[in-house]
Amino acid sequence: MRTLVRFVLSVAAAALAFAASGPATAQQPTPTPAANSIEAFNATTQGGVVYVKITMKEPLVAVPASFTVSSPARIAFDFPKTANALGRTSQDVNEGELRSMSVVQAGDRARMVLNLRQMVPYRAEIEGKNLIVALSPAAATVVQAATTGTPTRFAEGTTDTRHALREIDFRRGRAGEGRVVVNLSDTATGIDIRQQGQNLVVDFVKTSLPDHLRSRLDVTDFGTPVQSVNAFQQGENVRLVIEPKGQWEYNAYQTDTQFVIEVKPVVYDPNKLVQGSRGGYQGEKLSLNFQNIDVRSVLNVIADFTDLNIITSDSVQGNLTLRLKDVPWDQALDIILQTRGLDMRKNGNVLWIAPRDELATKEKLELEAKQQIAELEPLRTETFQLNYTRAEAFSKILTDDKQRILSKRGSAVWDPRTNQLFIQDIPSRLEDVRRIIAKTDIPVRQVMIDARIVEATDRFSRTLGFRLGYNDSTGQGSRLLGGPNRFLPGGGLAATGASTGQISGGTAPDFFRDSLSVNLPASATETNADRGKFSLILFNSAATKFLNLEITALESDGKGKVISSPRVVTADQVEAIIEQGTELPYQQSTSSGATSITFKKANLALKVKPQITPDGNVLMDVDVNKDSVGIQTAAGFAIDTKHVKTAVLVENGGTVVIGGIYTQEERSTINKVPLLGDLPGVGFMFRNRQNTDNKTELLFFLTPRIIDDRVAVR
Repeated sequence: MRTLVRFVLSVAAAALAFAASGPATAQQPTPTPAANSIEAFNATTQGGVVYVKITMKEPLVAVPASFTVSSPARIAFDFPKTANALGRTSQDVNEGELRSMSVVQAGDRARMVLNLRQMVPYRAEIEGKNLIVALSPAAATVVQAATTGTPTRFAEGTTDTRHALREIDFRRGRAGEGRVVVNLSDTATGIDIRQQGQNLVVDFVKTSLPDHLRSRLDVTDFGTPVQSVNAFQQGENVRLVIEPKGQWEYNAYQTDTQFVIEVKPVVYDPNKLVQGSRGGYQGEKLSLNFQNIDVRSVLNVIADFTDLNIITSDSVQGNLTLRLKDVPWDQALDIILQTRGLDMRKNGNVLWIAPRDELATKEKLELEAKQQIAELEPLRTETFQLNYTRAEAFSKILTDDKQRILSKRGSAVWDPRTNQLFIQDIPSRLEDVRRIIAKTDIPVRQVMIDARIVEATDRFSRTLGFRLGYNDSTGQGSRLLGGPNRFLPGGGLAATGASTGQISGGTAPDFFRDSLSVNLPASATETNADRGKFSLILFNSAATKFLNLEITALESDGKGKVISSPRVVTADQVEAIIEQGTELPYQQSTSSGATSITFKKANLALKVKPQITPDGNVLMDVDVNKDSVGIQTAAGFAIDTKHVKTAVLVENGGTVVIGGIYTQEERSTINKVPLLGDLPGVGFMFRNRQNTDNKTELLFFLTPRIIDDRVAVR
């Protein structure tokens, strides 16, 4: 009776609110006749889904607008320019989660309200003159105040296709609740919800997240229990982390492609035993007020209220006095059982209630009987074909004494040729082995690791030098300067020409070779390239006195880049090595005094052991070598080594620089004749200069890619 009164009051309130939202009839003209009407209403259940068929007089142009109310659970459809031709304003249905239907008329508009036991996802589509509304089963509907860390499957979805999130929005409700609105790409997206600590975690299965939605929303200023909303990619899924504060409860529902999570504040009420529904009680609320009533009678009242089948043991006796107001029925039942020392076992929609000791004794006897049966039960032998796991290794896991999976009488042997496993045990343990093999005998995920070693060099050098000499064939100049043998030795480069001199690339005559008093030519560079030369000879008309000047200069600028790219594919948590290079022989003394030949590698090598994390990243222990043959010494060739060894976490497909070495060499060298090289103006002819600027950069890049099982590696 109370439920019926509450239903009538809710329908009346909805009718008054809807009528109030319409136009005022006192000051406006009479509404025009409706162009359409609702002719029939039917509801049937097929495969656990409730199908509601609303027949119209004329076909609808589009699916009418709809909205939902979580408490009480309702789905409302607004039909513009439509009249109610059913001949009634309400109808009891009692199909699945659909309790009843009510229709409210206001002017030329009609609103149909579907009253539910709890909120369920739904979809609506037009078929001719009919509007079909499909209500999904309650197992994938509204989740309220879950307190365990186990994920609750809100919607199964399909895992064979990829889904995406279109938009994430946050709004504040009228009652101060925080409402997170997520727009999905389609209605087949799987959703898991769980509470992790103080946070609420929602996983969208096989879903991608656009880059502009990968952010953390600070919603503290909205004044709701929600403080922040963080969305990020978690492997193949999208994870939405909602951070509330204080006492709160939540419910979630989905309308078409819009998924909504409401986080409501729980206000402490000293008159309630449990604040909100945070205790895990989700039943419909009821009130009980009895004085000295028999326990069996109270259980019968709860059975009538919930439509459950309750079997009470003969040992359940006694009376109790209780007063419960607006308490979920499952909480009321729990309180009654705890008060009288009772317990229950549920099988389908049947509850068996008995004293706690009686249930424990019965279950103990059942377990002992099962154990005795297992010790006497005949053994069976079954063959298991393993595809990806070695039968020998798997049999050791089954028969390990520390964590034995088979029974004491069970045994396992294997055939290495066909990789088959032969297990003899009782049927129940064989079923356990079958489930374990189904979960473990799967292909191991593989990772392709691509390493790049980049060596870049930038070399620059510049040198400038002079050679200067004077020669007097008459002998006066030589005697004046102390003789030609006191000068620095000549260089064998000269030119012939008139009294004004000229440039030449020929070989100087013999009488010029000992005439150079300043011999500071340009120094050789690392490239050993030929230096440019400029020669100038001045002599008198009698060709008896000569002044020789030779300028040598060289500028060298070189850039180079060497890229080495080893690449290897390996299974998860399996070390892989790839290398290429040269082995150099060395002589080594033995303990007997003889010599032997040993080899040492100078190669390019990549050694890596990847580990795929649950969130889709790759953790790697990596060792990279880039060795080359160096200079030759008396003991053999030297080896130039470039080596890095580290552990790094990289996202799938990402690139990281795991190491680098940068060197720069700047050198300036001046050779000059003392005193003369410092003279202003002409001092440059008595010195040479060499400038060198060399830069070398070495970088190690690493890129891991998780290989999809359906994609072949090229």
